[in-house]
Amino acid sequence: MDKLLQIDGLTKAFGPVEVLKGVSLTLDRGETLALTGESGSGKSTLMHLAAALDTADVGSIRLDGIEMSHLNDPARAALRRDRIGLVFQQFNLIPSLTVAQNIAFQARLSGRHEAARCAMLAARLGIGTLTRRYPEELSGGQQQRVAIARALANRPDLILADEPTGNLDEATGDAVLDLLLELVAETGAALMMVTHSTRLAARLDRRLHLSRGQVSAVPRAA
Repeated sequence: MDKLLQIDGLTKAFGPVEVLKGVSLTLDRGETLALTGESGSGKSTLMHLAAALDTADVGSIRLDGIEMSHLNDPARAALRRDRIGLVFQQFNLIPSLTVAQNIAFQARLSGRHEAARCAMLAARLGIGTLTRRYPEELSGGQQQRVAIARALANRPDLILADEPTGNLDEATGDAVLDLLLELVAETGAALMMVTHSTRLAARLDRRLHLSRGQVSAVPRAA
């Protein structure tokens, strides 16, 4: 398989607290991986490191062979902009932009804006009639769907999603995950998703459990 993301021996501490202790994992192109664990186990820290939003104390993170620790801040920002789609619990929508403008924002920055794709994503995520509204006019679930559309608009190689269905009801959450999995299959992107739901985790190709700063594989149910 074609390795897209390789994480080796990752350690990260905040003061005296060692959150990650030698974490290693790989993610192939087109593969989906669920990351589970108790609150405070380091899942979000691992996602931020994989997104080049923070740096590890020890260890290596390579995206398509590019060692992130060798990049300066502008290069890391360019990597995020061009290659990574981020869906975090904080929606980070731009208040002064409409839904349509928020969806297109990263794609425009990366030079990959496709109006038809943005419209398709909005429609499939159930926000096609809301594109002229501003974030403050939306519910939390609607803002979550805008953030997901924005993350997918520029056809990223790697999608990192931290509880992407956490603000949605079960039926809508299932529909959003359906779309994420469809787009991964269509584009060959890889998906790493943090979730507390074992039911949703079971729908992905693999599941890793993070506990006390270390990951372990969770066997698939028979």
